[in-house]
Amino acid sequence: MELFPNIEPFNTFNLPVSDLHTIYVEESGNKNGKPVIFLHGGPGGGVDPKYRRYFDPEKWRIIMFDQRGCGKSTPFAELEENTTWDLVSDIEKIRNHLSIDQWVVFGGSWGSTLSLAYSQTHPDSCKGLILRGIFLVRKKELDWFYQEGANNIFPDRWESFLEPIPVEKRDNLMQAYYEILTGEDHSKKIEAAKAWSTWEGSTVRLLQDENFISDFSDDKFAEAFARIECHYFMNNCWLDSDNHLIENMHKIRHIPGVIIHGRYDIICPVIQAWDLHKAWPEADLHIIPDAGHSIFEDGIKNKILEYTDRFSNL
Repeated sequence: MELFPNIEPFNTFNLPVSDLHTIYVEESGNKNGKPVIFLHGGPGGGVDPKYRRYFDPEKWRIIMFDQRGCGKSTPFAELEENTTWDLVSDIEKIRNHLSIDQWVVFGGSWGSTLSLAYSQTHPDSCKGLILRGIFLVRKKELDWFYQEGANNIFPDRWESFLEPIPVEKRDNLMQAYYEILTGEDHSKKIEAAKAWSTWEGSTVRLLQDENFISDFSDDKFAEAFARIECHYFMNNCWLDSDNHLIENMHKIRHIPGVIIHGRYDIICPVIQAWDLHKAWPEADLHIIPDAGHSIFEDGIKNKILEYTDRFSNL
C-alpha cells in the first residue's frame, strides 16, 4: 500500500498553553472530515509532514502539534512545566480551541503512552484509538533500552552510546546522561544529546538505514529529543505507579481500538503490546512479523493505512 500524496496544512497556529509554553498546531486534509489528533513520539520528537500521509485527506481532518519544547513549539528544549499531564492538558486545550466534540486519537511509541494517558483522563473526548509501538514507561522497559538488554542486540551501536559517560558512572546511564543534558557545558550537552538520539535512531528499524540514523544526529533535533526524553524518563513520566497505564485500562476498554506492533521491535519489545492487549482484549492486536519500531516500515505502514481507513467510518 502507498501512503497518500503530500499535502500542506490548511490552517496553522501557535496556541499559548501556559505563561511559559506556546505550542505549534496544524490542520490538514478535509476541514469537514473526521477529526484525528496525531501524537508524535519521543517525547521531544516533533511532527514530520510525512505523518499526514497516513490519513485519507478526503476523509480526515488531520490535527498535529509539536509537544512542549520541541519542533516549532517554544521555548525550545524547555523542561520546566513539561510533564505528561501538561501535555494531556494541552491536547484537551487544542480540542476545545477547535470546537471538536470527539476525535480519533493516533499515537505511536511515546505517542501511544500519551494517547493512553489522555484517553484515560478524557475518555468522553475519544472516538477511537489507533496505537502502535506500545510504550508503557515501566522500569523494566527503561532498563532494557538504556541499561541492559538492547545492548546485547546492538553491541556495536551501544559503544557509541557509552562514549560520553565516564566508566565510573555507567552503572546508572540514565542518571549520568541527565546530569550532562541538564548541565551548563553546552559542548558536552550536544555531544551527549547526539549519542542518546543516535542510539535510538540506530535501533528503530529491523534493517538499519544510515540516512535515517543521520536524521537523529542533527544537533537541534537531538538536543530537544534527548533532553526531553531523559527528563521524562527520570521522572517515570509522572505516572502514579510503575504499571499506571495498565491499571487504568478499565476506563477506556469501551473505546474502539487497535494495537499495531513490530515483532522485532528492539526499542519497545512486543511484550509491551501483549500486556496491553491482555488488559484490553476488546482492541484488535496485530503483531507485524517483519518489522521493528518504525512507523515507516512496510508492514506497520500497511496496517496503519488499513485502520485509518476503517476508523474513518466510526
